[in-house]
Amino acid sequence: MNILSVAFIVFILNLPFGYWRANVRKFSLAWFLSIHAPVPLVIAIRILSGLGWQFITFPIMITAFFGGQFVGSWLHRMRSTRSGVRVSSCLVWDLLSNDQKS
Repeated sequence: MNILSVAFIVFILNLPFGYWRANVRKFSLAWFLSIHAPVPLVIAIRILSGLGWQFITFPIMITAFFGGQFVGSWLHRMRSTRSGVRVSSCLVWDLLSNDQKS
């Protein structure tokens, strides 16, 4: 796999964690876990993809990681400000339950 496809996977993987992070109290255990739980998954993706540990890959992967966290948090804020839409801490649950009611 090339670095852009791995970065895209990391970005998508972090969306639900950023969504979760937006709905918990800052610096709580849940907040800490929402940021750090995907780290072992990202390491596994790096190893399985054969990407390696060259220094040049780190800025791209870090940008993808925090970009996914940011966009996930933004999605939570946007969904929670919409009138009539109930939001939880789970992006997948909110997408499935709210889309079925429409």
